Amino acid sequence: MKTDSMKRIVAEWLEEKPLPNLIRREGPPLRLENLREILAVVGPRRAGKTWYMYQQMEDLIESGVCAKDDILFVDFEDYRLSGFTSGDVENLFVAFNQVAGKNPTYLFFDEVQRLPGWSRVLRTLHNKGTYRIVVSGSNSGLLAGEVSSELRGRYHDRLILPFSFAELLDLRGIDRTERSFLTGARGRILKEFDAYLKHGGFPEVLKREIAAERRELIQGYFRTIFYKDVIERHGIKAKYVLEAMMRYCLDVYADLFSISSFEKTLKQAGLPGSKRTISNYLQYLSEAFFLMTTENFSYSPRKRIMNPKKVYLLDLGFAFLSADFEGNYGKLLENAVAIELFRRKEDFFHFRGRRECDFLVKRGRAPAEAIQVTWDLTPGNSKREIGGLEEAMRNFKIGRGLILTYDLEEEIEHDGRKIEVRPVWKWLLSGR
Repeated sequence: MKTDSMKRIVAEWLEEKPLPNLIRREGPPLRLENLREILAVVGPRRAGKTWYMYQQMEDLIESGVCAKDDILFVDFEDYRLSGFTSGDVENLFVAFNQVAGKNPTYLFFDEVQRLPGWSRVLRTLHNKGTYRIVVSGSNSGLLAGEVSSELRGRYHDRLILPFSFAELLDLRGIDRTERSFLTGARGRILKEFDAYLKHGGFPEVLKREIAAERRELIQGYFRTIFYKDVIERHGIKAKYVLEAMMRYCLDVYADLFSISSFEKTLKQAGLPGSKRTISNYLQYLSEAFFLMTTENFSYSPRKRIMNPKKVYLLDLGFAFLSADFEGNYGKLLENAVAIELFRRKEDFFHFRGRRECDFLVKRGRAPAEAIQVTWDLTPGNSKREIGGLEEAMRNFKIGRGLILTYDLEEEIEHDGRKIEVRPVWKWLLSGR
């Protein structure tokens, strides 16, 4: 690339681009001046990763750790960088030096996965020992457990998802202490929880009041994942199969996804698609933060792989695009729990024996917590819900169970086992 173009991009950042008014995200504070590893801010598009990076830059500047001209910020989705390669990185630093009169100390690279050979570039920059490096990416391959061996030991991640329910209440200025649960604020909390179940947590969606505008935004995110994060990234030719699969997942979220059954569905519609292709697409959609999957828990990896997975959407707003226009609120409730477990970086599964349990949370080598999710606990469904939870508890020697509902709260004892019943919204606000 031409150095003049790079100088223009650097100058715009230093001279023309003010840091925006920020909605601060949850999480422990970072002291980037002490950063020794590469920090990756990872999550879906439009979840607020760039804003989180701005938050870190603002903290650095306001605390007096550095000035703005000590920071190099580059958005690798800038169309002017479409021809940028790893060989242009050195020229980028030359351009910064020409504009700022010095070398940067802090590097913030947005959507770094768009840079060819990004892992080698980061390793090289990190090896110099002169930079504090923060990157962002919209692909789960940037999570620390999945990065290439080139970066092992040099790299850790911070997961940024669309707003949690706790962050939504903070955005609305609603108190979320235990005391507020007993006052009139409880009604406001439940009203916002209903909206959260329906619209999810994407920041821009939360700012909209008109349903049609929310839907248009979510459809835009759907298309961006489809084209940029899957079609372009993986060079997929059978676009119609991928779209059929994404639409199918919108209808079967919080339920089992059988590769064999979906293959038959494609054939009935006259569409080709092998089991291997479907399996690959499922992985691509997970990497792109469109969905996540859980396996039926077994100590045998082979059995886990062989059984159908359950699929969950990474944001509840995507369910807004489902053909089920009324919405299945029990499924939304279960999906909300799955998102929060993912946010907390729990290792979780589902369980299917004689009965079913929605979530088994594994800590260490064995399941440590069993969670059942149901909209309400009634005489008509209590035998099924409690039975599935108890079977999981018995099989894995879990002493206490949890049933999450919309707004029921009690403690019950069944066959000598204690089971706590809590509202999902309270559990979401409780942390781990």
